[in-house]
Amino acid sequence: MSAPALYLTSSQRSALDAGFAATFGTAPERYFSAPGRTEIGGNHTDHQHGRVLAAAVNLDMIAAVRVTDSGVIRILSKGYPMSTVSLDALTPVAAEVNTTPALIRGVAARFVELGCPVRGFDAYMESTVLPGSGLSSSAAYEVLIGTILNHLFFDGRVSQPEIAMIGQYAENVFFGKPCGLMDQTASAVGGMVTIDFAQSDYPVIQPVDFDFAACGHALCIIDTRASHADLTDEYAAIPGELKKICTHFGKSVLREIDEADFYAAIPALRQECGDRAVLRAIHFYADNARVPKQVEALRQGDFSKFLSLVTESGHSSYMYLQNVTPAGHVEHQDVAVTLALCEKYLQGRGAYRVHGGGFAGTVQAFVPFDLLDSFRAGIDAVLGEDACHVLSIRPQGGVEAYVK
Repeated sequence: MSAPALYLTSSQRSALDAGFAATFGTAPERYFSAPGRTEIGGNHTDHQHGRVLAAAVNLDMIAAVRVTDSGVIRILSKGYPMSTVSLDALTPVAAEVNTTPALIRGVAARFVELGCPVRGFDAYMESTVLPGSGLSSSAAYEVLIGTILNHLFFDGRVSQPEIAMIGQYAENVFFGKPCGLMDQTASAVGGMVTIDFAQSDYPVIQPVDFDFAACGHALCIIDTRASHADLTDEYAAIPGELKKICTHFGKSVLREIDEADFYAAIPALRQECGDRAVLRAIHFYADNARVPKQVEALRQGDFSKFLSLVTESGHSSYMYLQNVTPAGHVEHQDVAVTLALCEKYLQGRGAYRVHGGGFAGTVQAFVPFDLLDSFRAGIDAVLGEDACHVLSIRPQGGVEAYVK
């Protein structure tokens, strides 16, 4: 069943129209939206062709757009400088690594390769998916650009999973970050889904229909107020170290290696790859196996089992994946402090875990309604006002938005 159409509120449209007019001196023609995402199960499993459980959330990026004949894509995101990309140059630019224009250029390049007659356009964007929030602002941005191009110039013929893959391509090849495909897929497809990346070009996506509120829990994302700046090497080290494990077996990803064979080879792997690589591989096997158990628990209505699996995943990420504290950080351990606060204020109930890439960003918690006020008060007292956000799952992925 397809998701319902997405309509802008009058205040959203007014803000977009005003911003577009102030920036480009004219009125927009169409509107588009792409959501942030939350990872619910499977931490750093996607880049090893593993399984994940993820959901689009009710925080999004929205854009007002007008087609031009300039041969240039111009995008102004509120609060940021204008990004300008010429369609005459759609190859990676070294000076654009880790910049927004790289994402635009990469998405446009892939659409052109697919035969899309891409033209110039102007866009003004506003976002409630804050950068560094752990809700994947970069993936939402990539999906939004892909959705715009798909609808404006390609009659919507590219599927939502394909838009996700285009976003990953832009981030890997043009932006320079070796990310997996989970973030883009969750944003592009919408709702809560479990995704199996065993065949990475054709991921198996299945909807999971579940209402956390019906079980008396709020889905919370906590902003640790830590910066993602200068952490690309930390993120890249995870797939990099796992690649060393795979090389020992002559394979590309851990999903191709039998778990029993991996455990039998640990003595040699410790010498060749180092203990952290071994521990990170141990996390992958365990967390990849947890995802279908989480899905089954939700489908059977066994919420207590689901919560215990969330907690297990969090412990595994902390102990084995080691994506809570950046290497060498002593004075600033924001994610670790946030996890400790969650343990304190949940009082042995609910569940909590590091969320997304880790090292900075956010922590995820499932909080019983009767504890929600005290939980938020305790978190905000340490991390600052509005550090704890209560979210809901959005049924729509990347879509054209309409006005009533």
